[in-house]
Amino acid sequence: MFRPMRRKNQVLPEDETIEILRSCTSGVLAVAGDEDYPYAVPLSYVYENGKLYFHCAAEGHKIDGINRNNKVSFCVIQADDVVQKTFTTHYKSVIVFGKARILNDENDKRHALECLVKKYSPDFIPEGQVEIEHDLKIVCLVEIAIEHMTGKAAIELFEK
Repeated sequence: MFRPMRRKNQVLPEDETIEILRSCTSGVLAVAGDEDYPYAVPLSYVYENGKLYFHCAAEGHKIDGINRNNKVSFCVIQADDVVQKTFTTHYKSVIVFGKARILNDENDKRHALECLVKKYSPDFIPEGQVEIEHDLKIVCLVEIAIEHMTGKAAIELFEK
């Protein structure tokens, strides 16, 4: 169903791919946009057990796209080092394909928010719990169940 990566010698192992998802703080979500134009938007996210979570407004282009077609892709770039003298870029990136769903169950929402607090505010877990309980009923959260992912790095990084 998913295309194999053409440059197989640049494929990152799954554990390194997951570590990139865990370590990066932002990525770009792509959804089916208005009039069949792709809509790509940067956002903060968290990776947890084969899923990505993010929060967003309950209305807008992103949510409309997910409601229209829940198949999405998500891309993160961990390294992007331009090497002028060799006319290349030393990069590491991950692309994820999956199905998005808006979370409605309070336990699912609480879990996603706890994961986000743990990643972005690990020194403020108790305060984060207060915020979670305060905003739980009004916050919009999305889960992406990962169906396929690939990590890729510049060939030069494999030769080091």
